[in-house]
Amino acid sequence: MKAGIHPDYREVVFHDVTSDFKILTRSTLAGGAKETVKWEDGNEYPLVKIEISSASHPFYTGKHKVMDTSGRIDKFQRRYAR
Repeated sequence: MKAGIHPDYREVVFHDVTSDFKILTRSTLAGGAKETVKWEDGNEYPLVKIEISSASHPFYTGKHKVMDTSGRIDKFQRRYAR
């Protein structure tokens, strides 16, 4: 691999602002983070705020609903019924 072409890969805290969920992980996004946060281990890490994560996304929280307003599923089943 070439030296000097890869971004720094360091520990970052992602904060889901809709559910107040925080996770410490490694990422290359730390270069653009303007804020830092003190984590549970006493160290300071760059903070990246996000609007949706697995803690707030409807698919992962179990609140995901399939809406079939135009009857597309019924139409499909009638068309391809055996």
